[in-house]
Amino acid sequence: MMRIHKALLDKIQAHAASSPEECCGFVFGHDKEAGRVVTETMAVANAEQNDKRLRFRIAPKDYLFAEQFAEQKQMQLLGVYHSHPEHSAVPSKHDSQAAFPYFSYLIVSVLGGRVDDVQSWRLSDEGHFENEPIHITDSF
Repeated sequence: MMRIHKALLDKIQAHAASSPEECCGFVFGHDKEAGRVVTETMAVANAEQNDKRLRFRIAPKDYLFAEQFAEQKQMQLLGVYHSHPEHSAVPSKHDSQAAFPYFSYLIVSVLGGRVDDVQSWRLSDEGHFENEPIHITDSF
C-alpha cells in the first residue's frame, strides 16, 4: 500500500492536468512495514525526444539529482509518477519495458484536460505490474 498526503497528490494531479503531453516526476518517502509513505514529490521535464504525448523519459541527470536529493533529505526514492493524456491509468507496454522492480509507478489518467483516475503500480519479480492500493491521508 502507498500512503500519500492529499496535498501531494493534488500537486501531482495539477502537474498532470496542466499539460497535453505526458508529464513526469519522482515520489520520495519511506518504505515501512505497513507500506510506503510518500512525503515529497519532484516534477522533472519530460526528456522524450519523439512524441511526448505518448511517452515520457526521465533524463539520467534528473535520476542522479533525485537520488542525491533523497540521500540529503534522508528519504528513499520510492518511484516515478507520470500522466497518460487521453488514456487510462494502467501501465502501457512502454511503461512495462522501462520499469524497475522496486519502484512504485503512479499513473495519472487525464481525459479532456481533467484528471480522471490515479493508480499506483509495482513490477513483480516475474515482470508483471501489480496494482498498489493508494491511501490518501490528511496527516501522517
